[in-house]
Amino acid sequence: MAVLYSISMSTANEGGLNIFWRQFIFLVIGLVFMFVFSKISYQTLKLHSSVIYFSTLFILLGVLIFGRTIRGTAGWIGVGSFHVQPVEIAKLSLIIFLASFISQKKMELEETGRLIASLVLAGLMIFLVVKQPDFGSAMVLIGIWLGTTLVSGISLKKIIVMIFLGLSISFVGWFILKPYQKDRVLSLVHPEKIDPRGAGYNVIQAMIAVGSGGLMGEGIGHGSQSQLNFLPEKHTDFIFASIAEELGLFGSLLVIGLYLVMFYRMRIIAINAPDNFSYLVTVGIMVMFFVQILENIGMNIGIMPVTGIPLPFLSYGGSSLIMVLASVGILNNIYSHQETSVNRENY
Repeated sequence: MAVLYSISMSTANEGGLNIFWRQFIFLVIGLVFMFVFSKISYQTLKLHSSVIYFSTLFILLGVLIFGRTIRGTAGWIGVGSFHVQPVEIAKLSLIIFLASFISQKKMELEETGRLIASLVLAGLMIFLVVKQPDFGSAMVLIGIWLGTTLVSGISLKKIIVMIFLGLSISFVGWFILKPYQKDRVLSLVHPEKIDPRGAGYNVIQAMIAVGSGGLMGEGIGHGSQSQLNFLPEKHTDFIFASIAEELGLFGSLLVIGLYLVMFYRMRIIAINAPDNFSYLVTVGIMVMFFVQILENIGMNIGIMPVTGIPLPFLSYGGSSLIMVLASVGILNNIYSHQETSVNRENY
């Protein structure tokens, strides 16, 4: 919020100050969602997982028909100046549905049948996201399916087949990418050679911002790249570059360190999960966070293609922040049930 306030001040004459206050409103709403999901039993989510899944499919389909196009992606539904990005809901929805499906069908379907069924069901959601087109979010959904499936007890042979299938899909997928999407991937290797004023511009400016931060940073509100608007999307896709520029290597490592603490806590919750469903939900949320953090920080330092993935808790955007905090609420609820089980056993 401090970095967003700094960024909003640099664009105050353009209405940029709204960035901070809008995010503050999203934060309050997100905290309410976190509290509510902390109190609602995760078993309720399991009972309604099919409704959640098919409702999300319906919403994603509606986005393709009635959605508003922003930055080339028709993935927004909104009224006035407020917009919702349903793909953020889809990430959490897929986690809940896959966890419920796998935990319920483990005894009913053989391994191959369960794998194919889960792939088809996840594939429907991924297909609708790709059609927006939003390949970054599609990558997150694929990661959720892959991570949840891998920890569900699948054999090594099936894992090898999945890896081969994934590589094959990636190869075929290259030929259906649009030119600007191919440029984003190619700019990963040589951003200065692939249209430095176009496709490679964002990556170049982000790396300059990260490098200029040095050890301690230039200080909040004093980042030259972000304050002088050389860095594009400095409050969304490239928020980490803004943090690195203003808070330096120390601030960057602090952010990464806090993420590591979060993953450690998630791991503890997963290990002590009361049942298979809650375990798979926790793993799915871990994968969702990991893929987004890896991709976002990676594209900020020039080792991953630019895909528009938000950085959890940090990037500006209400849909992402609210769903991230809702996920934390679900984890809190799973942990509280774990504590209840322990206390009951001790009694």
